[in-house]
Order: sequence, then C-alpha cells, then structure tokens
Amino acid sequence: MDSVPGSAVRMEKMSKYIFTAPRWPASLIILIILGLLIEFLSRRLDPSYEWFGLLAFILPGFLAFLLTRPLIIIQNRQMTWNRSALLAVSCTLFSCLITLIGLIFLQDLLDLCYALSLGFIFGVRLLVLVSIADYRTTRMVFPAVIQSLAGWLLVSFILPDPFLVLAPVLMIFFGTGFTILIWLIDRPLYRAFRIRGLKFLNAFIAHLTDGDKGMEDFFRGIGQEAWVPQVSIFFQREGKKDLIFTIPNVHPGPMGEIGGGNLPSILRGRFDEEMMVAHGCATHDYNLVSESEIDKIVDAVNETREQLKWHTTAGVSGRIQAGTVSLLYQRIGDTLLMVSTRSPDKTEDIDFGIGHAIICEGHKITPHIGFIDAHNCLGEEIDVILPGTRTAHEYFTAASQAMDTWEKVPLFPLKIGYVHLPLPYTREEGIGDIGLQVLITDTGKTTAYILIDGNNMAQGVRERIRDEVLTLVDEAEIMTTDTHVVNTISGKNPVGFRISPDDIVSHVLDGVESALDDRSDARAAGSSATCNGVIIFGSDSIAQLASIVNTILVYVVPISAGMLLLAVVLSVIAYMVIT
Repeated sequence: MDSVPGSAVRMEKMSKYIFTAPRWPASLIILIILGLLIEFLSRRLDPSYEWFGLLAFILPGFLAFLLTRPLIIIQNRQMTWNRSALLAVSCTLFSCLITLIGLIFLQDLLDLCYALSLGFIFGVRLLVLVSIADYRTTRMVFPAVIQSLAGWLLVSFILPDPFLVLAPVLMIFFGTGFTILIWLIDRPLYRAFRIRGLKFLNAFIAHLTDGDKGMEDFFRGIGQEAWVPQVSIFFQREGKKDLIFTIPNVHPGPMGEIGGGNLPSILRGRFDEEMMVAHGCATHDYNLVSESEIDKIVDAVNETREQLKWHTTAGVSGRIQAGTVSLLYQRIGDTLLMVSTRSPDKTEDIDFGIGHAIICEGHKITPHIGFIDAHNCLGEEIDVILPGTRTAHEYFTAASQAMDTWEKVPLFPLKIGYVHLPLPYTREEGIGDIGLQVLITDTGKTTAYILIDGNNMAQGVRERIRDEVLTLVDEAEIMTTDTHVVNTISGKNPVGFRISPDDIVSHVLDGVESALDDRSDARAAGSSATCNGVIIFGSDSIAQLASIVNTILVYVVPISAGMLLLAVVLSVIAYMVIT
C-alpha cells in the first residue's frame, strides 16, 4: 500500500456527524403536526384525553423553543433559534414515539409511558446543550428541563394521580444517567490532555456559528515545537512591484480560519511585495495551532533579505516522469524549483519527512531547494504520502534526477510576467480569498506556474486546464494552495467540484495571457530560512487525539444503551413502588 490515512484525515471523516439545523419555522411546523396527530389519535381512543396532544407536546415544545435560547444567552453562551427549534421538535418526536406505546398498546400504563418520555427528553436535551452550548452540566440543567417541566405541569390535569409524583422521579433518574454518560464521554480527553472534550466541542460549534477561535487554545495545549524550512524566490523588475514565490513546509489547516487554515492569504498580506504561497510537504500533523504562529514564518523570511544574491539568468524548464510522479523543474538563479504531481492519480499531502529529505539531498548542489506538492488531484479517499512507500521513492527519484541537471542546463536571460486575478467565486464554491495567480518565466522557453487558492482539484480538472494553457506557453503546471477556509467542516471541496471546469479554464487563460503581456527583464534570488519553534499539532498528539475521539464514538452507543436500559428498569420499579 502506497499510503495510509493520516490521523487528521480520520478526524475529518467525523464531519458526517455535523449538520446544519433547518430554519426554525420548518421545525415548528413539524412540531405542530406531531402534536395534532397525537391529539387526533388520543381523542379517537379515549374522549377523556381531550387536548392531550396540545398540552403534552405542542405547548411544551413551543415553550422550550422560546425559552432555551434566552436562557443560554444570559450565560454568555451561543444558541441559534434554528438549533433551539430543532432540539424542541426532535425531543417532541422522541416523546411522541414513547407515548404512542401507551396510547396504542398499554393504555393502562399511559402515565408511565409519558413520564418515561419526559425523563428521556430531559436527558437528551442535557446532553445536546452541554455539547453545543456550555460543557458545564450544572449550567445547562434548567434550560434542559424546560420541555419536560412544562409537559409535567400541563398534563398533570389529565393523567391519573401517580403521574404527578412519578414524572419528577423519572426525570431525576434519566438526568442522573445522562450526567454520568456526559462524564464518561468527557473523561478520556481530560486524562490524556487535561482538556474537556465537551468544552472542545463547544469551541468547535462556536467557530461554526460566529467564527470564534477558542479552539486554538486547545490546539496550543497539545502542540509541539518544530523547526521547519521555508524556501522562497525573490523576483525584482524595474518599475514593477516585486514578487516573492514562497513554499511553507507547514500545513494550511485544520479548517476555516482556525490555526493556519487561511495561511496563504494571511502570509501574503504580511508582505509589501506580491506573494505566491505554494504548498510544501506537510500533512495535518504540521497544522499551525494558531494564526499568531504565522508571524514566525514572516520573521524567518524577512531575516534572509540581507543574504540575498541576485541573478539575472535561469535555465529552461524540464519535466521528469518517475513512476506515477511527474515533476516540473527549473533552475532560477541559485534556486532549483520543483513542482510535483501524480495527476490524474491522487495527489494529496506529502509527509514532511519526504520533503525534508529532498531538500537536504539538494543542498549538495545549491542552498535553495524549492519542492512543491502541486496538490491538484483529489481522489475518493483523502490519503497522505508517507516515507518508505513506493510513491515516496518515486518522488525522491524524480527530484534526484532533476538535481542531476543542475550543471548541465544552459542559462539564459530571465524574464518574468505576473498577474493576480481575484475570482468571482466564494469559499463555499471552493475558491479562497486570493483567487488566481500566474507566474510566467521566459528563458526562450515559456513556463506558466498557475496557483489557485483552493483545496485540491477535482480529478481531471488539472489536465483540462493544462491542455488549454499549453496552447499559449511551452510548459505549465497548475497548483492549489491547500487553503482550508473552503473547508469549514468537510475536507472535500476541491476546485472544479462546484464550479464548471470550463469556467475555471476561461479565467486561467485570461490570467496566462495577462502574465505573458506583463513579461519584462527580471532578476531572482533564492532564500532559505528556518522557522524556529513554530508550534504545530504534532504527529503524536494529533494521532492520540484522533484515536481517543474515534474510540469515544465507537463506545458511546453501547454505553448510552446501557444507561437508558438501567434508567427504564429503575423507572418501572419506581412506578410499582409509587402505585
């Protein structure tokens, strides 16, 4: 096997557990329909149950919808009306299903069935609210009990006398059971990292809701220091804005604006020059724990300015095929620039160790080795390329062959052309804040380096673009920055998935033509920096975190079932004692 899923990849697959709440009017309509159905059925079965659907389900659901959000907000936490309505209608559905057992099959035990439903939805609401609003259980007890409390008080006028005592007892049973379940869910992460798992989930929900960056505090707590190389090429032209082509060897993740999720755009904004931020060799293990860590990269690049040695010549570009790896390479001044891809085979993250080995090997010929993962073909599964695999060997072989050409390739005067085109697409459509950038190098042979601010490309889109571009230039490669602002939840939103490839091609061709028109004499200088003490996720921490969370997800269902069974048994015993 060439590669195995990384720890962060397994965490990304958990996105299937996250969904967007529907608009609150839709939820309330469903709530009313459920209540009316129970009302109709109860009247048909027994006229004494008149208004049962209204008092037992519709009114408690409405009160829960109206009061939950204000009670959460006064505690300085977040809760949307949509989520409040969804929680109310979901609990109403659970309550209806449990109560139907009494209405249809066990009419003599209707009071027990409805009391069980009130206890159950109290526990469910408690679990949900500590997950999405505030991890502190004691703060969420009152918002959680509203629906059950309202049902108890309103229905006590309809159901027989034991119900008045029975319902609060069962609420205590279920509340206690779900509190223990919450503690069991929270405990593994706390023991391993001294962080509250549900507090982490609260921060995640807050990020999705209002962009809050509290998750970075958790990541910093588990992070590790790293010393990573940053290779750049500085370009200067008379009368035009300077350009920096830089290759970070940290990862633009984990998602959205969290950590280094918007690394390409933020890094570009920290320099006066134009900047192209390509994707180096790094997996999610090398995610920055916070946006502030980008400052260390900026400082490292700036510290190399005094050592720049300028060159006005460059070699012609070439392409090497080694197994599944295709490598575009070019000597630019004192820098060997290499852009790697496996497209139309899957081209995903390359482990840091592979890139670092290539850089160190290249130091035999020059201090500046820029190795880029074009990140331009997304497969069905998100895998990473690990050291020791056949694919890793192919990358190293292709890079070594490119290094062998260093002294053999003749040098010619260098011209470059550059254009930055913002694209008329949103993050949701797979395009980040930067849009499109095109760098043309001209040494008698024209080469286009096309960089799209996105997270990978749909399969075949790279070939579609490149075929068209090659009608304008001699050689080309299409790259993505791997920005994760296009991935708030899911790890799959590639360029060309939500946007027609034909539309993308038209923009790229406009960019290439503009860059060709912009060509002029240039000089270039390589820069190799070490970003010292950058705090990243770290392979051990992220693997352990992913393993614990996956284990929790596996065992939460049987543990929950056991807790519910115990609560039901105790409820039946309590019913027998009270009656």
